[in-house]
Amino acid sequence: MTSAGISERLIRASRRLARDAGSLRFGSPVRYVYNPLVYARAPHEMYLARFAATRKRVVLLGMNPGPWGMAQTGVPFGAIPMVSEWLGIRGPVKAPGGGHPRVVVKGFDCPRREVSGMRLWGFLRDEYGSARSMARELFVSNYCPLLFLDDGGLNITPDRIGREDQPELFRVCDRFLEAVIDALRPRWLVGVGLFAERRLREAVERTGFPAKVASIPHPSPANPRSQKNWAGQAGAALANAGVWSPGRAKKQ
Repeated sequence: MTSAGISERLIRASRRLARDAGSLRFGSPVRYVYNPLVYARAPHEMYLARFAATRKRVVLLGMNPGPWGMAQTGVPFGAIPMVSEWLGIRGPVKAPGGGHPRVVVKGFDCPRREVSGMRLWGFLRDEYGSARSMARELFVSNYCPLLFLDDGGLNITPDRIGREDQPELFRVCDRFLEAVIDALRPRWLVGVGLFAERRLREAVERTGFPAKVASIPHPSPANPRSQKNWAGQAGAALANAGVWSPGRAKKQ
């Protein structure tokens, strides 16, 4: 498959994901749902075209958009300085209607920075040096494309939505995850946090795809482990699992 063929395949899969996930309805505690694959489609598909155009050795999988990251830019862990300056992606973002007044979508004009994204992309920048070098072997994806908020505007992760809503959401997200794995053919699948690791292990068991699965701590401030030298913890976890040796990628 050509480079254009791989990215085009994933763009088609992401559009189906946007449509299928967007058709779902959620009960309490979810009050607001944002679908950045729809209103931030342009930068999202630019990200796929540039960074998912070739097969990868490693795929990193996050959980779902953060309010100041992917919800603003359409890029996983999409802290605006990292997306616009290091990845070199900018594009039009149409503010969705019906959002929470505390979480307003301003796209690349949003003044807030997502801590998780600054940490994760900063770690990859330090490891690889350039986004082009990273793209030769690693891709960052998300499991769920939707941001969920409660009445107060607080983030609800997919593992904390109503249990009755999880099976259908997970079915839709699993289908896209399998498309990512099948298109990129990675040797390593790395969950950013334990939830993502579980979804990866289930995907490997379900499909029989011969990839190894590992995890790194989630960089969210909500994770107490992330508050002290998160990058060092992530690098150690990858080294201990055998994904790479410290500094190896940057020396290539």
